[in-house]
Amino acid sequence: MITTNDMLDMIHGGENTCVEFKKSTNEITKDVYETVCSFSNRDGGHIFLGVKDNGTILGIEADTVDKIMKEFVTTVNNTSKFYPALYITPEKVILDGKTVIHIYVPAATQVCRCNGRIYDRNHDSDIDITYNSDAIYLAFARKQDTYYVNKVTGFGMSDLNPDLIERARVLSKIRNNNHPWLEMSDEAILRSTGLILKDSEKQREGVTIAGILLFGTDTTIMSVLPQHKTDAIFRVENVDRYDDRDVIITNLFDTFDRLMEFGRKHLSDPFVLEGIHSISARDKILREIFSNSLAHRDYSSGYVAKFVIEGTRMFTENANRSHGAGMLDVKNFEPFAKNPPISKVFREVSLADELGSGMRNTYKYTQMYSGGVPEFIEGDVFRTIIPLSEVSIGVVGPGTSKVQDTQQVTPQENQQVTLQDKILIFCAEPRTKKEIALQFGYKDTRHLTAKYITPLLENGKLQMTIPDKPNSRNQKYISSK
Repeated sequence: MITTNDMLDMIHGGENTCVEFKKSTNEITKDVYETVCSFSNRDGGHIFLGVKDNGTILGIEADTVDKIMKEFVTTVNNTSKFYPALYITPEKVILDGKTVIHIYVPAATQVCRCNGRIYDRNHDSDIDITYNSDAIYLAFARKQDTYYVNKVTGFGMSDLNPDLIERARVLSKIRNNNHPWLEMSDEAILRSTGLILKDSEKQREGVTIAGILLFGTDTTIMSVLPQHKTDAIFRVENVDRYDDRDVIITNLFDTFDRLMEFGRKHLSDPFVLEGIHSISARDKILREIFSNSLAHRDYSSGYVAKFVIEGTRMFTENANRSHGAGMLDVKNFEPFAKNPPISKVFREVSLADELGSGMRNTYKYTQMYSGGVPEFIEGDVFRTIIPLSEVSIGVVGPGTSKVQDTQQVTPQENQQVTLQDKILIFCAEPRTKKEIALQFGYKDTRHLTAKYITPLLENGKLQMTIPDKPNSRNQKYISSK
């Protein structure tokens, strides 16, 4: 049950992917229904009527509250306005002594239309995607219970690479010396992992898309998924283009190996102890972020997956069927299997562990490697960002890059001070929070605010242009002289 304190916290946090404010002091405006539609099509959300865009609580005129609530319920239950009809009950609450209507919109099991149009939520905006075929496809895909990689193709065992299946068989012994795959035929291995299924419509068996991605020849993969590609980029000195690049278009096993090779080529491997044993924290991190990107990406999308190494960070990006938006908290994260057949094979060959362990391991080994904290950002594009210390690329980078003395400041402090200085330089002219986030590659302004902007404000290095109204939509930030 959401409390009034929870509601006030939401309002103070501002509008975002799942929170929207509407003035509607004496009548309900039509854009309220567009927000209802977009929340229903995305991950659900909270609407507050009687609140300005900047979070100021205005309240609703007392003699119009019941009329607004009745009109809302009638409209969302009217199939000529909403299809399918939504069953939502608004509630009247008192916040700061004023009457506000709170509306919780759950995520629906079907794609919703408002007045014949389809809306989707993007940060704090409701986007009309009626004529955007890619966005509509993703909206329907989020509502489906089936998995795209389980789609049955017209290919059979003869279209696969038997060497890859033998490789998986050998790797399975690492997990278990008596692994059942060691005694199974190639076809039996695929059947046991759900990579050969029966098409319920055409009533025929075939290798699934997941099976093709794992064990198919390059020609077979391209005929099934022409958009399949992973782009590895090293960009430290030539920041406008790249210093090194590998465009990878092949099966998932070879893709994993080439990504590991690329990462090892451009990242140093400092001495790290785990207990009394020396380990490669670099390899541990790379294993987790690559297996996560390959096992959980949305292969139906044409978005090119990336692995990028830059001066202060490395990151992966891949298309994603999201189940939320924003920063993921490793302590409260609830994992969701995106491509179960691929994940199962990865576990059997020891390229991945149990669901959810990847985030915990990445967090653990990043602190050992660079002293920083990794970021996991959920959305239609999933991003994993690993902060790097200068020593991470200084030893193996191009040219004659010199490694600075890192004994005087820890890698974590070096990373944070550098970015704070960059923010202060950028804010030599007044900048909005969104401008700062865009400049430094942050999609979630809340995380940027908590980690950088608030500390800079508190130590007086950064100032608000409208200090009397910290939540003003016109608020900008400027460096102190």
